[in-house]
Amino acid sequence: MQISRRGLLKITGIGVLVIGALPRMAFAARGMLKSVRSGVQPGNKTRLVIETSQRPSYSLSYPENQLVVTIANTAANQSLKPSLAQGALIRSITQAQIGDRLQISANLNRPIAQIAKNQIMILEPNGDNDYRLVLDFSAGAGAASAIAAATPKKNTAASSGAKTAQNTPQKNAPGKKYVIVIDAGHGGKDPGCIGKNGTREKDIVLSVAKKLKARLDANGYSTHLTRSTDKYLKLGERAQIAEKRKADLFLSLHANANPSRAMKGFSIYTLSEKASDEEAKKLAESENAADKIAVTDWDDLPRDIRSALSSLQQHALAEMSEEYATGCSRSFRGGGIEAQPGPGVRHAPFAVLRSSVPGALLELGHLSNAAEEKLLRSDAHQNKLVAAIVKSVKNYNFDV
Repeated sequence: MQISRRGLLKITGIGVLVIGALPRMAFAARGMLKSVRSGVQPGNKTRLVIETSQRPSYSLSYPENQLVVTIANTAANQSLKPSLAQGALIRSITQAQIGDRLQISANLNRPIAQIAKNQIMILEPNGDNDYRLVLDFSAGAGAASAIAAATPKKNTAASSGAKTAQNTPQKNAPGKKYVIVIDAGHGGKDPGCIGKNGTREKDIVLSVAKKLKARLDANGYSTHLTRSTDKYLKLGERAQIAEKRKADLFLSLHANANPSRAMKGFSIYTLSEKASDEEAKKLAESENAADKIAVTDWDDLPRDIRSALSSLQQHALAEMSEEYATGCSRSFRGGGIEAQPGPGVRHAPFAVLRSSVPGALLELGHLSNAAEEKLLRSDAHQNKLVAAIVKSVKNYNFDV
C-alpha cells in the first residue's frame, strides 16, 4: 500500500493530538552527496546518477551545453570523484555548495532538450545504495533557447523500487478544496518592525493577507486568516488555528528589518531545529520574541513529546515545507521580485511554524530600506507579491 507524505502525517492521531497545543519537532534534515556517475544506456542515451543520503528535492536547468541539477538542503562532498563512462554525452562533472543547496553541473559534449518526466526516476535505498536520482537523456537541439530552467517538481513517495519523479508541477486532485491558512504576522500591541517613514509591519502584512485570501478563494481554495483585524495573537494560537482548520498549507507573512539600510529583498524560511545561518537565527529570535519563546528550548521538552511525531512524519513535514518554499522562491524571482542576497530558502526554529501542517514564513521585503518600504506600501507591489504567492500555491503538489 502506498502512503503519501500528507497521509503519513495523519496516521498517528495521538501524535497530532498530543502536539496540537505544544511545539512541534519537524526538523529539516541535511542530506549529503554520496556519489555521482554517468553511463550509457540503450538507444544512445546518457544516464546521470546522483546518490544522496536523503530523498532529493531537486530542480533542473539547462545552460548552454550543460545540465545543472540543484538539490535542496544537501551538502557537497568535494572529496568525491565522479565516475564518467566513455561514450556518454557528459565530459565532466563539477559540484558547488550554494547556501544550503548542492549544485551538480554536468558539462556536455552536445546540447540536450528538456528531460521528459518519464526519463527521471528516484530509486529507493536498497542496502547497497542510498537514494539515487536517475536522469536519462540524449542529444537534442534547442534546449538553451527553448528553456532557461525546468519547472520545480514534486517527488512522489515510493513504497519500494523506483518511482518516476515529476519535473513539472502536478495538477491537484479535481474537485478537492485545499485548505490554506494565511497568518498575518504581529498585530495589536505588537507592531512588528517599523520603517523610517512610520510604516508598521503588522499593517502591511494584514493588507497583503487579505488580498491573498481573496485571490486564493477566487482560485478555488478554502482560505482562512489567523487574524482579519488589528488583533494580537500568540504564536502558538496561530499554529493552532492551522491545526483546527485541518490546513493543507500554512503561510506566515512578515516584513523584515536589517541594521544595514541598504539590505532589501524577500526571503523565505522553513522550520528546523537549528538556524541555517546567523542571520536566520537572529530573525527567528526576533519573531519568537513576541511570545518570549527561546530558540533553544527544543531539548527542554519531555521525551514523550519530542517523540510524538515519528521520524518519518518529521521528515515528511520538513520535505513538504521545503518543496513549497523552494517553489515559492522561484515564483517570486520569476515575478520580478528582488530577493535578499543569500540562499533562496533558509531554515530557523520559528515558533509560529511548529505544527503538523506544512508551511513557510515569507519575509516580503525590508521596511528598513526606504525604497522597499515605499514599495511595500503600494497596492501595485502588494498585488505583485500576491500574484507570486498564488502561482506558488497553484504549482505546489498538495497530494504527495
